[in-house]
Amino acid sequence: MSQVLLALDTSTDFCSVAVFYFPRAASSPCVISRHDRTGPVSSERALPAICEVLEEAKLTLDDCSAVAFGTGPGSFTGLRTAAGVAQGLAFGLNIPVVPVSTLLACAERARFSDPDIRRVLVAIDARMGGVYWADFAWDNTLEDWRVHHSAALSPPTCVLVPDEPFTLAGNASSVFGDMLPAVTRASVIDTLAMPHAHALSLVGWCSFIAGRTLPAHLAVPEYVRDKVALTTRERA
Repeated sequence: MSQVLLALDTSTDFCSVAVFYFPRAASSPCVISRHDRTGPVSSERALPAICEVLEEAKLTLDDCSAVAFGTGPGSFTGLRTAAGVAQGLAFGLNIPVVPVSTLLACAERARFSDPDIRRVLVAIDARMGGVYWADFAWDNTLEDWRVHHSAALSPPTCVLVPDEPFTLAGNASSVFGDMLPAVTRASVIDTLAMPHAHALSLVGWCSFIAGRTLPAHLAVPEYVRDKVALTTRERA
């Protein structure tokens, strides 16, 4: 079985791509990534960045066995970009897609910085006064994440706080401060644990080998938010 996973996330202002692979005769995997601030034009950077990481790894698209993508929540346009690119590549290569929550990628990013953490509350700025959040726990036995609370959109004051020591990941603490109750109760606050293709590739590989894949035509975003703008009355 080919052991190469391509990963893509464009849920934020960054275009983030990575390739997860096992070098020849090596037992440990390698990850090569690109993470570039592109603003709203991540679609223009995605394919060139994919070519770059594959070239650096001395691989081609034909070596890939699946494409992982950040399903969301996040930027509406960015989520559609990631799903569209993943779908197009998977169709062309006749390989499956691996949907990965962008919030779970944040939790993995926090664990990558501190392998000893076990509980991660992820909270990122959703704009319009809201927070995208989810609660995860790392299971040492399964070597996989368990979901305590799936992705949700709430005012910062309504984000539920875990009942055990936890790391608060994401940028919501910087944006909302003490309006986010978890800020004063977290053991560690990791504002750098934001969506990144490196972390997404690690989670994506675990999902791939566990069989949590989908055919290409089912590559769809997870928006969580069902509206992108406030009405005049709501703004007032």
